[in-house]
Amino acid sequence: MLDKLDFLLALAQERHFGRAAEACGVTQPTLSAGVKQLEDTLGVRLVERGSRFHGFTAEGERTLEWARRIVGDARAMRQDIDALKRGVVGHLRIAVIPTALPMVAQLTTPYRARHPDVRFTILSRTSVEIGAALDNLEIDAGITYLDNEPLGRVSAVPIWREGYRLFTATDGVFGDRDQVTWRDVGRLPLALLTPDMQNRRIVEGLLRDSGAAPAPTLQSDSTVVLFAHVRTGAWASVMPQTFVETMGLPPNIRSIPIVDPEVVHTVGLVVPHRDPMTPATKVLAAEAKALAARLDPTVRLGESD
Repeated sequence: MLDKLDFLLALAQERHFGRAAEACGVTQPTLSAGVKQLEDTLGVRLVERGSRFHGFTAEGERTLEWARRIVGDARAMRQDIDALKRGVVGHLRIAVIPTALPMVAQLTTPYRARHPDVRFTILSRTSVEIGAALDNLEIDAGITYLDNEPLGRVSAVPIWREGYRLFTATDGVFGDRDQVTWRDVGRLPLALLTPDMQNRRIVEGLLRDSGAAPAPTLQSDSTVVLFAHVRTGAWASVMPQTFVETMGLPPNIRSIPIVDPEVVHTVGLVVPHRDPMTPATKVLAAEAKALAARLDPTVRLGESD
């Protein structure tokens, strides 16, 4: 049964029979036969079939919900038992919003110092993609905003509060200011993240509320690209203060607090809502709490659902 549920999860992820079969390491006929056997067992049609994949039936969508829970629990059980024999080992896949990427090393470095047999894959993803990847068991954890848009059914550990700064040239329009307003920011040639990023939605909302019309002259899904353009002195951008603290600034660029209003959002770790957690995820949550205490002791520690 578990292998058939794995086939269904792969099909949900790939939306294509051939790619799903490749992801599972089987032939397409084997995958199709497995899905058909699952349908026969449950007595319902799960997949809308044609010459290609057309989606899931209502029964298929409900079965997917159960498949994610059952397969996730089965994987967690194997990891838990394996940890009793070998300690915390394995592979942690962590998806991170772009503005938080510079901070990830503060989690993974102390983690690996204590558990050197754990490997990491760090992926840059939007907050929406992180939620979907957790649901589909594609990742083990995410680092994302906790208080701005719905998270879904996850356990969350707050880590830091993200405040916003204007990055601009020292000899630019507002380069001599101690602070600027969001209305001021709206007057500059901005380089911002793409609209699918929650950070961009937050920034645009604040600009609109101030009466400015968001009209970036450059956009990218990479903070590295934004930072590189700001360094030329020809663009300004809005980035978190944590980016400055982690990456540093060249001499010709300033980081200026943005006020009126001064806004912060909480960023933290999200993991699948499961009790007990897998050993590797449990350690990651503990490292997140320790990092939160180091960065800002006023951040509420503990997990929320």
